[in-house]
Amino acid sequence: MGIDIETESQSNCRSSMSNPATSSLLPLCQLSAGSMGMVIELKGEGTFRQRVRELGFGESTAVKKVSGKSTIICQVNGTRIALSHDAARQIMVRPSHPPVSA
Repeated sequence: MGIDIETESQSNCRSSMSNPATSSLLPLCQLSAGSMGMVIELKGEGTFRQRVRELGFGESTAVKKVSGKSTIICQVNGTRIALSHDAARQIMVRPSHPPVSA
């Protein structure tokens, strides 16, 4: 039997979803493993935003969350990248839904 301990960063991740104007956006850390999303907004300081853009997380970029809770593994532009939970919390995505087959 395991104990689930929530870190302060994970708790802050949940609280960042309270704004109704951005209710369709999620922090990357809240995207389900295996799900796709589109980067809509980068939060944080200018140096952080520039660095994640250099890694490929620019606005309008498709991203897939591969796995993770404290360390987030995601795929962007064909490359897998590990991000800290705090970094993933500052990357806002709009979840993409797979196309429905006819």
